[in-house]
Amino acid sequence: MDKNLDGGATLQHTRQDVASGQLVARQDERPWLFVRYEKQGSGIDILSLWYIDASFYHIYHATAASLLPHSVRCRRPSLSAPGPEACCGESPLLPMFLEDCLMQYDHIVLGAGSAGAIVATRLSEDPQRSVLLIEAGPDYPTLEQLPDEVKHGYATATDIMVSDHNWQFVGKATDKAPEMMVPRGKVTGGSSAINGQVFLRGVPQDYDAWAAMGNDEWHFEHCFEYLRKIETDTDFGDSDFHSANGPIIVRRFKRDEWLPDQRAFYNACRAAGFPDSPDHNHPDATGIGPVPCNNPNGIRWSTALGYLSQARHRLNLTIRPDCMVHRIIFDGTKAVGVEVESGGQRFTVAGKEIILSSGAIASPHLLLLSGVGPQEHLRSFNIPVVHHLPGVGQNLRDHPIIYITWRTQKEHPLDPLAPRIQMALRWTAEGSPLRNDLMIFMSSFATERVNRGGDRMEPLGIRMLGVLDLATSAGELRLQSTDPHVQPFLDYRYLQEEFDRRRMREMVRRAVQLVKHEDFQSIIAERIEPTDAELASDEALNEYLLREVTTGQHISGTCKMGPASDPMAVVDQHGHVRGIQNLRVVDASIMPDCIRANTNVTTMMIGERIADFIRQGR
Repeated sequence: MDKNLDGGATLQHTRQDVASGQLVARQDERPWLFVRYEKQGSGIDILSLWYIDASFYHIYHATAASLLPHSVRCRRPSLSAPGPEACCGESPLLPMFLEDCLMQYDHIVLGAGSAGAIVATRLSEDPQRSVLLIEAGPDYPTLEQLPDEVKHGYATATDIMVSDHNWQFVGKATDKAPEMMVPRGKVTGGSSAINGQVFLRGVPQDYDAWAAMGNDEWHFEHCFEYLRKIETDTDFGDSDFHSANGPIIVRRFKRDEWLPDQRAFYNACRAAGFPDSPDHNHPDATGIGPVPCNNPNGIRWSTALGYLSQARHRLNLTIRPDCMVHRIIFDGTKAVGVEVESGGQRFTVAGKEIILSSGAIASPHLLLLSGVGPQEHLRSFNIPVVHHLPGVGQNLRDHPIIYITWRTQKEHPLDPLAPRIQMALRWTAEGSPLRNDLMIFMSSFATERVNRGGDRMEPLGIRMLGVLDLATSAGELRLQSTDPHVQPFLDYRYLQEEFDRRRMREMVRRAVQLVKHEDFQSIIAERIEPTDAELASDEALNEYLLREVTTGQHISGTCKMGPASDPMAVVDQHGHVRGIQNLRVVDASIMPDCIRANTNVTTMMIGERIADFIRQGR
């Protein structure tokens, strides 16, 4: 099978039968060979030879001036000394030529999530780059193979709280709150494959604030085209602020699709004086309007569907699911490979560049396990220090959320399979200098939390989700064990600052006021939480907030980017880990602060932007 490439080159890939030296057609999950060559007059000039067996870590690569009958020389990088390459000797026969020549990938991407899937897709557009994409969870190559809980997104992340597609992390919200569940995706597509599909950009000031911290490549004007590049917006199309040509499909529910409580919420907000916001992704948007969602026809359009699907056929991209990375391997302070577990076996893979895209929990966790982080913390676990970086695992940011829940009238329909979130209100807290720092989502189907005995299909009523953006309180992530299977301790430290508590109180009281609108009277029977007693004073409401606050599922900032003058910066603005060679972090962990929106779109933008930096050699 031949495939034409740029410049007149051709790829030929065949199965290698080493015993007989015969070449036969490729068969899946068996060893296979491809040869990239150019015809030079009457002869053939071999540009590269690749041999890959059924186990992805046995991959061989070589270049030679000609094929048989001339001798062939190959390059053999090793984990212990990746540079200069060694020759495996001369051989007149191809099987002998292939023997013992371990390939070194150009890029190993750890994590096939919201950023990692994009990085692997973009880098593999260049056929000269070899890319290995490692994912801890399973892979479903086609839409038809997706399990329903991953495929169908109407019920949001509630479906996957106890699923194998979720890492099922837990965290500490406050000293007064019970342990909270922290869902993170464990499947190709990462959290974009299990989340609530809210496709919301940060406000321009978010990215400009990053630039003001010393990251001048991240002004909104630099990020804007990448935000557009991601999307196919089916409502606004190819326009000043949107695109109709991106990998991720975006839509908003039309007015005739709004559920009764969503329509009531919209009317209540308009009556309260909030402006209409038909496009929450407009740079100047504020007020009440439909939520942009990446779920066309109820299908959760993850980066696995939007990006990896266009790259799976590429011979220079290897996707390996169900592989748990234990640590990054260093030669001094140079990253040279990774140690991986799969099927009960452990092995190493070599790479010229390691790209950590494992998310804001797993990326700092892997750095710590590999000896990169606060030296005293590492030494307390007897981990050899490769490089002291005090910011690893610090600056844990998130969106604290609070539930305001009502029991509904008996005649009000509650459909567990209907859309749950269609509408959002964004506004600026009283006296706050931070534009759009408060947000409420209207949920048409509320359940008790799973870790409190709730069932995702058993309704309590309806709920408003109050989201605090740009919380001033920050937490930390730290090791609990040197075993990579033991999650790090996640200490969120919500609401430690009065400024955060005051804004949360305003949000709760605003929600309670909104349901007094006449359109809610035929829907709501009574308020479940908070109670009247908990609303009676600031002190009582603070107690409710500190007990009930939970994660908005937007953890970020744990490997923050910043200039060399920032002692807590883990990476520079191109994703390079400071003090380490050949290692980048590309995911939500590098955000200096959490944005004023759900984080998934911005994480995708980070993947697109740094993939371009890599291709530009920056």
